[in-house]
Amino acid sequence: MKTYSPTFKAQVVLELLKEEKSIAQISSEYGVHPSQLHKWKKQAVENLPQLEDDKKAIDKVRNEYEAKLDELYAEIGRLTTQIAWFKKSF
Repeated sequence: MKTYSPTFKAQVVLELLKEEKSIAQISSEYGVHPSQLHKWKKQAVENLPQLEDDKKAIDKVRNEYEAKLDELYAEIGRLTTQIAWFKKSF
């Protein structure tokens, strides 16, 4: 059984969704059976709503990360100032 990378599948599904070529043409071009192409397209269309939810979750994590990063940089700045003050004092 032949396995295909997710990148390859995504490329083929994008071709399918463009609807510029027939299933038979895409099947011949990529060497994938038409029934497999139908399965990939169906899976992609069914999972589109989940992609939006995943994007929102990723954005939330990214925002939390950036806030924590800003907080840590501020702490580094405070500690650097304190070290400089201690060095001058002693």
